[in-house]
Order: sequence, then structure tokens, then C-alpha cells
Amino acid sequence: MPHEVHAVVAAKQGAPVELQTILVPDPGPGEVLVAVQACGVCHTDLHYRDGAINDAFPFLLGHEAAGVIEEVGPGVTGLAPGDYVVLAWRAPCGNCRSCRRGRPWYCFDSRNAAQRMTMLDGTELTAALGIGAFAEKTLVAAGQAVKVDPNARPEAAGLIGCGVMAGYGAAVHTGGVGSGDTVAVIGCGGVGNAAIAGASIAGARRVIAVDIDDRKLDGATRFGATDTVNSRGTDPVEAVRALTGGHGADVVIDAVGRPETYRQAFSMRDLAGTLVQVGVPEPDMRIDLPLIDLFSRGGALKSSWYGDCLPSRDFPVLIDRYLSGRLDLDGFVTETIALDEVESAFDKMRDGRVLRSVVVL
Repeated sequence: MPHEVHAVVAAKQGAPVELQTILVPDPGPGEVLVAVQACGVCHTDLHYRDGAINDAFPFLLGHEAAGVIEEVGPGVTGLAPGDYVVLAWRAPCGNCRSCRRGRPWYCFDSRNAAQRMTMLDGTELTAALGIGAFAEKTLVAAGQAVKVDPNARPEAAGLIGCGVMAGYGAAVHTGGVGSGDTVAVIGCGGVGNAAIAGASIAGARRVIAVDIDDRKLDGATRFGATDTVNSRGTDPVEAVRALTGGHGADVVIDAVGRPETYRQAFSMRDLAGTLVQVGVPEPDMRIDLPLIDLFSRGGALKSSWYGDCLPSRDFPVLIDRYLSGRLDLDGFVTETIALDEVESAFDKMRDGRVLRSVVVL
């Protein structure tokens, strides 16, 4: 029997989200039903609401979630009712050309639940990032549910399902930050601060936070920033060079994703340095760089997909670091809210008043 649950739905492009009653099917082969305990409000949810991802409305929003498995479908192994899990929006298929080459973090055919959740009238919902966790229960592919230590509180644990993993992985996996490196991070929201934390844990000797908001820069020091630069009144390229002996940073992470921040990141690298873009640009944005500079500066220009993570490997590690006090996940939780407060959380996000609002069910 389908489960009737309350959920947050974006019915039309740009319209305020609504709290609706939806139907969640019992799990079929390879699927699990998860009772959601907490779900972070991410910028990607706002992109879905505003039609910046695609136009497959109505959307069931929410994807940074932790919860408990209620039911498992036929053929599911390694998971059982009662397991505490964090949900991942990438579940490697094991069969695509990337998985076969031993690169499952780039999987080109990630798994999602085969069945669709629906409105009461039968209208099919598009689950944001294949999850749809602004709901009392959600249906996902078994590979999207990653078991973690149940001692981690769900408000914090769920955040590694997207923003924290994206930023942390951009530094550690994509950027390859190592002991003694200098790192600059542009944009000190949730993803940027996670990149700062990752760089610090990886052994960077200097981590420079760049933003236009002094409040965010103050917060970045909590996650490991050694220096801060307010780029509203200072040339950030010159400031980063001054802090790195005139050379530039070994790794620069653009956690904003705009042409102007990308150009800054490109120029504030040391020779042969690495630029990692993890901030998500809007579809119509373009970048123009002199080809001679691309050649003469060398190094690497990379995009980070989900922090190039392997959820089954990385989620438990990040939770262990949280429980041991090495990764301050609690610091990302600005406030906890109810399901019917998601729209107001979007307003706070736009104004830069929160790192994360987290829905608690």
C-alpha cells in the first residue's frame, strides 16, 4: 500500500513551494523506503524551484538527508529495516564505462528508484537529485542509502549527503590538497567552508578564505581558515599573492561559480597550480580567458562533481571524523526548521543569513 506523507513540492517555476500530501510506493526490487529524520535546505533545491535545473515540474524537493530505513525491496542486500543512513544523489551502477575503468565516482548511469512518487491525483513527481527528502518518507535506490554510525545526530549527518561532501571532496579529492599546500577558497557558504575544512584536515599550511561578507569570513575561521580576504574592497588576487610570498596559491577553489570568481581563481593560482570549480554556474554564463595564459600558467583547471566522492567509502569516513571532533558538522547548522518553513529558509539563503537551515521531522 502506498504511504501518504507530507512533503514539500515545487509545483510551478518560481512559485512558492507548498506543503502537500503525496503518495510514496512500497519499495520494489532494488529500492528502499526511508523515514527521513532531517534534511538540509541546499541552493540546489532553490535552483530546482526556480527552474534553473530543468522544467520537469512538479518537483519533490530535498536531498541532504539522514534517516532510518523502514522497508527494503526484493533483492536488496546489505541493508535492513532500522539501519541509519545518509542519502547520496550518486549511486554508482558498476556497469558503465567509468565504473568499469575503476572510476565509480564519475559513474555515468547513477541509480535512482525506478518507481515515481506521486501527488494524490496520480501526477508524477520529479524527485530533486533522485531523492526528494523534504518528506516524512522517501523512496530511493538501495545504492543511495549509505549506512553510517547512528551516534551522529541527523541534523548534522544529512549535510554530508550534498554540500559538505561537495566542498570537502573538491579540496581533498579533486584538488588533491596535501601537507604543506597553500589553498584559497572563494565563497564561504556551506560548500566553501566544507572545502576549507577539507583543506585544513588534509594538512594545508595556509587556507585563505575569500568572500564579500565579513560575517562569513569570521565564520570561515571556525572551519580552519588561517587568513581572510574581503574582496568587496580589496583585489583578492593581489591579496592572495601577498599572503603566499607573491606566488599565488597551490590550489584555488571557486565555490561561487560565476565568471568573475572563476577569473579571479585562475589568476590567484601559483604557476602550475590547480583551479577547482565546485560552485554551480547558471546555464547562460560564459568565461573568456586569453589562450596564451591558459598555456603559459600551466597547471590544471578542474570541475568537481559531488566532490569526486564515492559515498559508500567517504560518508562513513566523514561521520567518523565528525564524531571524533575533527570535522565540525554542527557548525554548518544555523537553524532547525519544520517542513512548512522551507520557503522562508530560501529567503534567508538568498540574503546570506544562514549556512544551512535544516528541516527536522
